[in-house]
Amino acid sequence: MEHIAIMKKSWGLTNKIISGQKTIESRWYKYKHTPWNKIKAEEIVYFKDLGSPVSIKTTVNKVLQFSNLTSKKIRDLLDTYYLDIGIESEKLSSFFEQIKEKKYAIFIFLKNPEQIYPFEIDKSGFGSMSAWISVEDIKQIKK
Repeated sequence: MEHIAIMKKSWGLTNKIISGQKTIESRWYKYKHTPWNKIKAEEIVYFKDLGSPVSIKTTVNKVLQFSNLTSKKIRDLLDTYYLDIGIESEKLSSFFEQIKEKKYAIFIFLKNPEQIYPFEIDKSGFGSMSAWISVEDIKQIKK
């Protein structure tokens, strides 16, 4: 499988992926969503900021999935991984406030980030609000 992660531009996380400062892509959910149980080591994840073309390619090193989260478990995960997720210490409490009631988290450990020649994708059929898309081959949705 190949995956496209769509990021909030205002968070500036794609720059942190390229610089190696962000080595884990985390997704926090109230209910299980893609890529839950759909991503594994050695698969490719492409990244794009919302409203921008795909511009980064990484490889999955490993995946950890967490269920039945409580605010304590979330705090423990953040205490351990917040820097690798790309969160600065001064933004940690506001990030915690956004996710403290989530029940699931998936941590995708990234390796070999590289800037690639930008390309657009066609999200038809995935929903305009999709923040993660999984396909057999990127060519299926590459414009």
